[in-house]
Amino acid sequence: MSENSEAPGPQPAGATGANGSSSGSGSAPAAPGPQPEPIRFFGTTWVGHDGGYALRRAGVAVGSLAAAVAACFILRFAYQGLEIAEVGGVVGMLVIVMFAVCSAIAFRKTWESFGSRPKDPAREDALRGLKSIGFIGSLLAYFFRSLIEAPGEKLRRTEYETARAQFDKRRSARTGNPAARRASGRKRPKRG
Repeated sequence: MSENSEAPGPQPAGATGANGSSSGSGSAPAAPGPQPEPIRFFGTTWVGHDGGYALRRAGVAVGSLAAAVAACFILRFAYQGLEIAEVGGVVGMLVIVMFAVCSAIAFRKTWESFGSRPKDPAREDALRGLKSIGFIGSLLAYFFRSLIEAPGEKLRRTEYETARAQFDKRRSARTGNPAARRASGRKRPKRG
């Protein structure tokens, strides 16, 4: 969430505007105040559900499910490779348990990240390898969440509305803002 008190300077190439579309050189400057945080694959289309939001949600759902299915086939081929190598039943069972546990942890952590910010970022960094191994769980979390909303939309919307309300409250309560001041009866004397 970023807060701008004046019109922003030029945006880098590929930056998205409030509707998720790419901003060109002739675009209008953003309104002062907090700006919505973009979501992966959605940009800021989640704010007004515009700019192909429904198609993006469908695309994320289909894409994450297809990627999870493809990953399962790849893991099946890897398991068949272990069977061909005749490494033994214990190793094959350990591989299956490892991927199942890692996928369950990755699903849970990814699902939790859609609803709240991590309380301990260092712990999240420590779990990055575990979540990489269990990537199928993360893909399934994206699939199920995209059936409800853009993954992380509820969290970002709550933060954005809170920041927007605080900004509006501060702006209306500010006494030193010349734009918000009404003309008072007192005038300055002219300099001669």
